Amino acid sequence: MWLYLTFAIAGIIVPWYFNLQFMLHGDEPFTIRRFLADGMATPLSSSITTDFFIGSTPVLIWMMVEGKRLKMKHLWFYFVFTFLIAFAFTCPFFLFMRERKMRNIG
Repeated sequence: MWLYLTFAIAGIIVPWYFNLQFMLHGDEPFTIRRFLADGMATPLSSSITTDFFIGSTPVLIWMMVEGKRLKMKHLWFYFVFTFLIAFAFTCPFFLFMRERKMRNIG
């Protein structure tokens, strides 16, 4: 269970280190449009971007279904913060919270 929380913390720190580098040291001002365009700028970045969208979509659906089944609160948090913070944060954080909920049920 605590391993999930460790990955959630890393999932905030590591992606946001690179996001801040992109925002602070880019040759153009940061915009969401530029951020998304740069995500598709090369075959490699396109692979990573499409991998994220294809992989995270069913996981987000599962998180909503599983969260409702377990009567977890604030499910909107995981969806919204996937795009505002990082999927690398919300997915392991959901798993951590799910484990806590299941331990309280059982």
